[in-house]
Amino acid sequence: MTSVDSNQPVVILGGFLITEEAYQPMADWLMDQGVQDAQVVSVSRYDWLLTSWGFGWRRVLDRVDALVKELQARSSTGRVTLIGHSSGGVMLRLYLSDQLFHGRYYCGATRCDRLITLGSPHQAIRSTPLRAMVDRCFPGCHEHGVDYVAIAGELLLESSTASAFSRRSAKASYRGIVGSVDVIGDGLVPVESALLCGARHLIQLETAHGGLFGSICYFNPVRLHAWWWFAVGGSQQSRFG
Repeated sequence: MTSVDSNQPVVILGGFLITEEAYQPMADWLMDQGVQDAQVVSVSRYDWLLTSWGFGWRRVLDRVDALVKELQARSSTGRVTLIGHSSGGVMLRLYLSDQLFHGRYYCGATRCDRLITLGSPHQAIRSTPLRAMVDRCFPGCHEHGVDYVAIAGELLLESSTASAFSRRSAKASYRGIVGSVDVIGDGLVPVESALLCGARHLIQLETAHGGLFGSICYFNPVRLHAWWWFAVGGSQQSRFG
């Protein structure tokens, strides 16, 4: 496992249609833990709608790149940690690569040495063309020298923490991603999809994809504390309830 300074700056890329204010408490918490700086990439709902096309991904990744370079310039290690929620985690896998994408070479692995993904749909039998391209061209932990950490959630749909929305929609989402309803996930993404092949893994019990899916999600202070210290502590695989 790559040795990464837990206090180096962090860049956070959120999930589809979720705007930056949802992640600001996470950024504030990380700085309270001693992180040098933690910033959320500004992405509007309109920007997210454009990510159905490659130029939309480039718009978002250009903002990631600008923020990474800004924080890298004042990083005590010269490196930055990336955190991606949901689709944001898949997009950051592309950002790490040195391959040409819509006229851009991002080469994020030269600046970032840890990627933490939260409920990201990495492996899927059915996916959007761009997410499928990432898993085809940059499978698993593609960039050497980067510490990949994948966090998944297990949400029992019958539990009091699951939302009515999750109870109605989770099985259709699971079927669309992995082809089966008989799986466990966070209300949107199945565990088997969120656990990136070759990454360090943490499965969080009773954890929803986001606030729409349940009362306790990856951003809940208890869950946040657990996955962050798992990531920076170097553990290989765990389950946390």
